[in-house]
Amino acid sequence: MKLLIHGRNLDVTSALRDYTETKLSRAVNHFNGMVQEADVHLSVARNPRVPQQTAEVTLFASGTVIRAQERSENLYASIDLVAGKLARQLQRHKDRRQGHHHGHSTPAPEPEMMPMQGDLLNGRKAELPAPVVRRKYFAMPPMSVEDAIHQLEVIDHDFYLFCDKETNTLQVVYHRNHGGYGVIQARE
Repeated sequence: MKLLIHGRNLDVTSALRDYTETKLSRAVNHFNGMVQEADVHLSVARNPRVPQQTAEVTLFASGTVIRAQERSENLYASIDLVAGKLARQLQRHKDRRQGHHHGHSTPAPEPEMMPMQGDLLNGRKAELPAPVVRRKYFAMPPMSVEDAIHQLEVIDHDFYLFCDKETNTLQVVYHRNHGGYGVIQARE
């Protein structure tokens, strides 16, 4: 497995590099060479009062992109958390490829309602988001809605843009707040 490790606001020491390589190797070694490349971004928050250290990993596994990100107060803990998350996502991907769970879906559990405490804004003012900061380009082969849902699950995002196999149009699949998935498509 080819491993690329990048650091933002920190120097990637040999100890940190070795720890990351060991944890990721353990997470992916059960999947028989399915992972060809791993791109790791380790970062530390610039503000010293915010103890936020992030490990973000993108795996390229048998034609699929699998992504996970974890934050904690300790970078080594973030690496441990992201390695565990990747192992679970790889297992789900492997099971789906082998057809173990095809057609057998279980309904999502009902979320528990938490009582709302305090004001949502907490004295902050609403601000417009910053202009476009980053652009991403990726291949978009036509796929079914079921394949798009699988991709959504393995990339760990809220939505996934895809080209529908039947209509050859761009559509978005997303997680609904109350469980399940939704699809957004342009009206003709």
